[in-house]
Amino acid sequence: MTQGIGSPGGTGLPASIEAAWGLRARPVKGPRPGLSLDRIVGAAVAVAASEGLGGVSMGRVAKDLGVSTMSLYRYVAAKDELYVLMQEAAMGPPPPLPALEEESGWREALSQWARAQRRVFRANLWMLRIPIAGPPASPNSIAWWEQGLQALAGTGLDAGDEMSVILLVSGFVRNEALLMGDLRAAVASRGVSVEEVVEGYARTLNRLVDPVRHPAFSRLMANDGMRVPDESDHEFAFGLERVLDGVGILIGSRA
Repeated sequence: MTQGIGSPGGTGLPASIEAAWGLRARPVKGPRPGLSLDRIVGAAVAVAASEGLGGVSMGRVAKDLGVSTMSLYRYVAAKDELYVLMQEAAMGPPPPLPALEEESGWREALSQWARAQRRVFRANLWMLRIPIAGPPASPNSIAWWEQGLQALAGTGLDAGDEMSVILLVSGFVRNEALLMGDLRAAVASRGVSVEEVVEGYARTLNRLVDPVRHPAFSRLMANDGMRVPDESDHEFAFGLERVLDGVGILIGSRA
């Protein structure tokens, strides 16, 4: 999560966090009537959705809103602050967790938590380009972490273990969403199907891989290891289950 500049209001919080929590006084004069922080953030999110995070600038957002760039600075102190507010708006609050009815309920709850995050990231890939400069501190980001921690309630893990598990699972989700998003974008830019890309890659490897120098890779190719899985979410499901397997071992060792 990015952080904005310090606020002169005396709270000691970054300006971005004050804005996210509604702790900053709104301007009472000067801006064009109808301009608001919500409108500014909404316009910025729209630019990011259509052009990526690189397309977002104070000038571009002001142009889309039909106002001067300087008028935005009465609501948003800097672009980094705007990033925090955009992320907050796009994340939204987390969906409810399933009821934890048995000892293994943590696994289903954490799985659903991870999948819900992934849906948000896949719908807003620009969010994954925002530099991470600290732990979550905005309302919705804390709500997501709170829910992840609730999924681990009753597992016997101490606070440090719980934090590490949340970092592990959320890190896996972010990395997979970013990797798959980049791959899909690359495939789309070439105007071909995923199957065609994989087949072309396999043909290239068959020409380059030497069974003597690359015996493991050769076995992979010989056993159709480059085929496209039937399920579109196969790699995510496989990786998430292995991560949760490891969490299960940790929980068992702490029992």
